[in-house]
Amino acid sequence: MTVTLVCDPSEAMELCASQQLYLKPVAKLTISVVLPEHTGSTRAFSKWEVMDKLKNLICPDQFTSVKVSKSTKGFIRFEGEAETKRLVCSLKEKLHGKMIKLNGFKDDLQVVATEASPDLPAPQESEAILNNKEMMEEDLAEQSSDVLNCIHLEGLPCKWFALRGSGSETPSEDILRAVFESFGKIKNVDIPMLDPYREEMLGRNMNNFIFRGLRTFEAYVQYQEPTAFAKAMQTLKGMKLMFKGDDGKALACNIKVSADTTNHFSESAINQRNLERLTLQGLERERKREENRVKRGTERKRRDDGGDEKKVGEGKRKSKIKRREKRQIDRDEKHPRKQQKVTAEEELWPENMPEWEERKYLLAQRRVESIRLLTVLLNQIKVRIFLKIF
Repeated sequence: MTVTLVCDPSEAMELCASQQLYLKPVAKLTISVVLPEHTGSTRAFSKWEVMDKLKNLICPDQFTSVKVSKSTKGFIRFEGEAETKRLVCSLKEKLHGKMIKLNGFKDDLQVVATEASPDLPAPQESEAILNNKEMMEEDLAEQSSDVLNCIHLEGLPCKWFALRGSGSETPSEDILRAVFESFGKIKNVDIPMLDPYREEMLGRNMNNFIFRGLRTFEAYVQYQEPTAFAKAMQTLKGMKLMFKGDDGKALACNIKVSADTTNHFSESAINQRNLERLTLQGLERERKREENRVKRGTERKRRDDGGDEKKVGEGKRKSKIKRREKRQIDRDEKHPRKQQKVTAEEELWPENMPEWEERKYLLAQRRVESIRLLTVLLNQIKVRIFLKIF
């Protein structure tokens, strides 16, 4: 799926004005370059060279896109896309029946151009439409209303079906219903990507990213009446979905439209999806419980480890205190005389005896006289040093 800039939206028809969505016809041209049976070529030729020759034939007009769709010994087939159906007719006149010359070929190569018809419905889709008409004629639509009248859409850009102004790129079922209700009343719509469990049910990724970063989604739309279903199928076939912005610029993308052949809205299919969803929800709850159990176990282990560390730290502190006390005891045992001397002096000179008071006074007086004597000596030394200098 690719998104292209639309330069000429004149052929677009309105699909939903509120969402600025339109339908634009697919304008394609099939171009075949016939190769001679005996080329007599002296060198290999390039498909790009052939493509350049074709582009030169249509100047000044241009293809929106051109690619090689098939290559055999007898011909090379290109698929070119133009801006409008009118331009396709003009390009066909310029190309059909023309001859091109390639280096290395003796003969000119003939160009055959035809307008590519819209993709025809697949056999299953044709059968579904035919069954709808037969059921309508036999008035049995009510019996099979759950499995008929359903369209499967693929390649719808998420952003174009999101709520405007929300800033989200998630498609809305209400907007999908409003867009395709122009063909008739809708009974059911379903966007699988909105179901978080659907991706696991189907075993595939439903978020597709395309050119310019636009994400796409698939959807199922079921109409109430077979006539609305047939009208939608006929209108959407061979059309591109176009979005016109507020600035006037328009973008278009290819979408795939097919009749649902999987009975998506049948009772059995819905019950199967509900059962699978309940199973996945149960597994998810079990997974969350297991994660919580592991988390609680981890936290409990962390707390236990923290308690053990605290006990280890307390033990180390007590051991340190014991070692300090032991060292003090060892020091006291190594120096017993000093301790005994102090004790003897205290016994000889108790503090309450008058002789001890006189002795303390005498010691203080001698200490003051010693300080005075030292002061006098230091002053004399300073004077002598001063006289020697000068």
